[in-house]
Amino acid sequence: MDIRRRPPKPSLRPQVPPPPPSSSPKASDALPLPLYLTNGVFFTLFFSVAYFLLHRWRDKIRNSVPLHVLTLSELAAIITLISSFIYLLGFFGIDFVQSFISKSDSDDDSPQHQRFIIEEDRNIHCSMPTPAISKPIPMDLPQDDEELVNRVVSGEIPSYSLESKLGDCFKAAKIRREAVQRQTGRSVEGLPLEGFDYDSILGQCCEMPVGYVQIPVGIAGPLLLNGCEYSVPMATTEGCLVASTNRGCKAIYASGGATCVLLRDGMTRAPVVRFSSAKRASELKFFLEDRLNFDTLSVVFNKSSRFARLQGIQCAIAGKNLYVRFSCSTGDAMGMNMVSKGVQNVLDFLQSDFPDMDVIGISGNFCSDKKPSAVNWIEGRGKSVVCEAIITGEIVTKVLKTTVPALVELNMLKNLTGSAIAGALGGFNAHAANIVSAVFIATGQDPAQNIESSHCITMMEAVNNGKDLHVSVTMPSIEVGTVGGGTQLASQSACLNLLGVKGASKESPGSNSQLLATVVAGSVLAGELSLMSAIAAGQLVKSHMKYNRSSRDITKICS
Repeated sequence: MDIRRRPPKPSLRPQVPPPPPSSSPKASDALPLPLYLTNGVFFTLFFSVAYFLLHRWRDKIRNSVPLHVLTLSELAAIITLISSFIYLLGFFGIDFVQSFISKSDSDDDSPQHQRFIIEEDRNIHCSMPTPAISKPIPMDLPQDDEELVNRVVSGEIPSYSLESKLGDCFKAAKIRREAVQRQTGRSVEGLPLEGFDYDSILGQCCEMPVGYVQIPVGIAGPLLLNGCEYSVPMATTEGCLVASTNRGCKAIYASGGATCVLLRDGMTRAPVVRFSSAKRASELKFFLEDRLNFDTLSVVFNKSSRFARLQGIQCAIAGKNLYVRFSCSTGDAMGMNMVSKGVQNVLDFLQSDFPDMDVIGISGNFCSDKKPSAVNWIEGRGKSVVCEAIITGEIVTKVLKTTVPALVELNMLKNLTGSAIAGALGGFNAHAANIVSAVFIATGQDPAQNIESSHCITMMEAVNNGKDLHVSVTMPSIEVGTVGGGTQLASQSACLNLLGVKGASKESPGSNSQLLATVVAGSVLAGELSLMSAIAAGQLVKSHMKYNRSSRDITKICS
């Protein structure tokens, strides 16, 4: 029998939020005076009247006058005494009684009074009070819209079908938003609804929208990279990140700029297929890796797109299961859909020679997408880039506020040795993911691919007889595109335009996405340089306290 402790009984008293603090004295309910003056008045009345009555009763006893014979002044005094007593009892007595009640409740919660109950009492959790939540304010909707909301709430109309039924994406989002508030009983006030083109995301970016989230975009730069200047957009809510990257850009610029080289460009997809035996799986492996068959497979694969070009095939066997990693160029698109279509063409083609091949999945995680993996770290995925710069000793001292030996030592002990002790996989850096995520969100990339795109090893060494610093970042799997997905949205498209890589390159297909990858790597180089300098100089905590903490009272701003 499943047994556990009895939960505390829910209070039936409604939870009334405390009144907001006020700088003026609080008024009393008894008199139109401040509370401390009202208490003083009743205290004075009580003791003064009591003294008067005792004095009068003593005189009556001495003069043999019956006590029940009252004068008008004595009657008024008795009424005043009773009134003041009632007020003082009500003011001080309630807190006194409640202190006993709370003590009794705490005793019931002590180990001596805790009791066990059987599984049948589990439903009591459902009746426990929940913290105060913001209740939705019903929208004043036209009759037709009100009817639509009710039908969505009742389930008569599926929420996902509103766009197709109404033919108006904004109205669909508005109806869905109100239905969600009524179904959950919670408000989404503060989540913007208006000011967004919901038609632009239909069928490609987001389903069943109810609003959009605002993320501020900052600019770091200019970043001097391969002789060109770039203003790097970064969408983030982390204070100090843009400022730190900007400082790194300043140091690189003052030292003559950075150089970036594209090493490889190929998106991958790896289906998993199964055979009746490991021998048959090996036969397909040998067939795919035979260079004599590559041209035929390329023709089949490349039919999927005018930009898709098969580059290579890598196979791995686990028993009778075969994992086939296809790599191809994808133009200016990030290319996941493109490579998947090409892989499907090849699998269909192979069925004729290998009819016993059972396709388990178009993706077998040997790709590997949105997961840290050694295959991406070693073989690369997307764009493989290396970026370097030589920072003069003078700039290290004046701009970065540290020294070349301190940076070299910290990089060895933190980014290399520390990451090795932690068992890092592609994480031999200070905070590459910070910069990658910020640029990805600003430019409409897939934020989840930050995982493999942030694979990075940061190297630092002293050069020119120890006077200057050579710093580099090597990133084997930056997965970016300038067409498709979120890159087509207005805000993200504007950020791409700022970098000069908006859309597809007509002169040289793929050059825009490759340039974006180099800008990402250059930005990471700047971010690594600045953060490592802050740590070496002992400024990390101080800078975050200055730039990552708001001194404003958010409760007053919201009200």
